Amino acid sequence: MKKKITIIGGAGTIGTVLQKGLGDKYEFVILDQNFPEETENAIKVDATDFDALLQSIPEDTDALINLLTIKTDNDLWDVDEFYQMTSIHFMASFYVLHAAEKLGIPKVVFASSNHTTDYYENGGISKLDREINIHDYPYSRGLYGVLKLASENIGHILARKKDSSLSVINLRIGTVHPEEEKAVKEDERLHHTLLTHKDAVQLFDLALESTVKYGTYYGVSDNPDKPWSTENAWKELGFVSQENAIDILKKDV
Repeated sequence: MKKKITIIGGAGTIGTVLQKGLGDKYEFVILDQNFPEETENAIKVDATDFDALLQSIPEDTDALINLLTIKTDNDLWDVDEFYQMTSIHFMASFYVLHAAEKLGIPKVVFASSNHTTDYYENGGISKLDREINIHDYPYSRGLYGVLKLASENIGHILARKKDSSLSVINLRIGTVHPEEEKAVKEDERLHHTLLTHKDAVQLFDLALESTVKYGTYYGVSDNPDKPWSTENAWKELGFVSQENAIDILKKDV
């Protein structure tokens, strides 16, 4: 029997990539506010409403993937935008973790972000003269990275709580683009920061199958001069990049 994976915020790019790449292995349920009409096993829900979220997650779910995201421009200068960002990237992330606890779901895979440490990176290049790793203090340049880090830390508290059976895997994603072949030809930063669709599928699959209780990993393909280290993703999850930005550049759009 296939494991049932509920993807919260699953109608976006990564959710679509995972459904396409892992649909034969897992049964996916998609929770989102908006999705294409042809989306299978989809439930419309506002993840900032905890009761609605809790009622929408199938009780036989084996793991949750949190892909929730929202974009704003002035979130540290506009109170309404700050509230929107906090609601999605902190409150709703807590609701996902709390729902997993209440429903007895043993694993949450959280799509965190490279922006937790973007102070150390410029144009896809590390400013540290080495790859940025998970032990570098997470300085962020914006609210997005701050909230992603805060959500990682809430996951750490809950996963490490006495008698907790919850496993939390944070994936600090580089860049996943819906049209990666076209995008990598137009944006030089992607030559370094790209997480290819093939590698994204592998990384999330490994995270879902992992027995790690709590872990944080950068999600980036083995691109030339990539800014982030994936050493612990290899050691603890078994992640080995199978396709990088150079491979994508060689393809015909």
